[in-house]
Amino acid sequence: MATHVIVGAGLAGGRAAGTLREEGFDGRVILIDAEPHPPYERPPLSKELILGTKEPADARLFPEPFYQDNDIELLLGADVARLVPEERRVELADGASVPADKVLLTTGSRPRPLPVPGADLEGVHHLRTLDDAQAIRAALQDGAALVVVGGGFIGAELASSARALGNRVTMVELDHLPMRRVLGDDIAELLTRHHRERGVRVITQAGVERFEGGGTPGRRVRRVVTTDGQSIPADLVVVGVGVLPNDELAARSGLAVGDGVLVDEYCATSHPDVYAAGDVARHPNPVLGGPVRLEHFQNAQNQGMAAARSMLGKGEPYAQVPWFWSDQYELNIQMSGHPRPTDTVVWRGEPDDMRFTACYLRDGVLVAAIGVNRPRDVRAATGLIAARARPDENLLADTSVDIRRTTPRGES
Repeated sequence: MATHVIVGAGLAGGRAAGTLREEGFDGRVILIDAEPHPPYERPPLSKELILGTKEPADARLFPEPFYQDNDIELLLGADVARLVPEERRVELADGASVPADKVLLTTGSRPRPLPVPGADLEGVHHLRTLDDAQAIRAALQDGAALVVVGGGFIGAELASSARALGNRVTMVELDHLPMRRVLGDDIAELLTRHHRERGVRVITQAGVERFEGGGTPGRRVRRVVTTDGQSIPADLVVVGVGVLPNDELAARSGLAVGDGVLVDEYCATSHPDVYAAGDVARHPNPVLGGPVRLEHFQNAQNQGMAAARSMLGKGEPYAQVPWFWSDQYELNIQMSGHPRPTDTVVWRGEPDDMRFTACYLRDGVLVAAIGVNRPRDVRAATGLIAARARPDENLLADTSVDIRRTTPRGES
């Protein structure tokens, strides 16, 4: 009986395990992870779990009986030391071996550390795991003064949730606008203004010099000192300055890596019996014109499923348009494709009303769309981006015209 081992029980790993069974694989499926929790979704960690509108069990990818019903073996709380594909096995950190005819790496990513004095104080957190979210939630429900270090999407979502709970929130961002690197100046400025109007103190163009503690024995964070000399009171700090791919296991096992595990269009690594998917995988993307490593929910889910099919010899080239979303206050922000600062921008709707879509054209081709409270626009644009469509700019700007009807007949 063949055995397929999935290392990493996140969204990509969980979906891959389910797909193996859906596609008729009748061998052993073993899902291994160092965390003690079965697969769960991460988007609720910065939103519903913090707000208390969902409990940890609500974030689970599948109901508890799913794994037993589908004969999927969960090996949780276990670290993998090395892959030995030539001997068809996986070595665990405790010395045990697990048989493995094929392996899928879905080891994900981890928060990038902030190497400053005081980073090890109590109350300084990252937000990556279910346990992280529960610890942060407990502090916020007690009425903490929160400092978010890093103005990316996780930080912005957490700031929104904390303000909804009535907490004082300060965001410290090294760039001149939060979320600018992904959304560009115009939209980032609109969202930054939105946060400020809702009571978030946003400090830009400043980093963290150190965290300072207080109390007895002085191991609890009390202040954040910035590189421009500001001292910010803090009961709780959440650091969100990016992530790093968990590709060390692949490197130790002799696989090709480079800011992630290198895979081909079928999610296969440099060894034919080892695959990778999700945050850890750097894959060729014809839509974006080169190799990318995506840290999006959609990519983790769909690439995990695609890798499972490839393991069974049923694979097709994985070439999806990247898409992600973020919920902040009453705003739903969605982005499809990958814009560049030099793209031509066509606006649909009124940006000041926070209900608009920005469509990005490169040499006349639609390459990206960012929508705020206009999810249908982004969904429609995704198909045109995949088709490399050339929409009419006047029609594109007209909100009465469906985006799908903005191209010459037959082109989309």
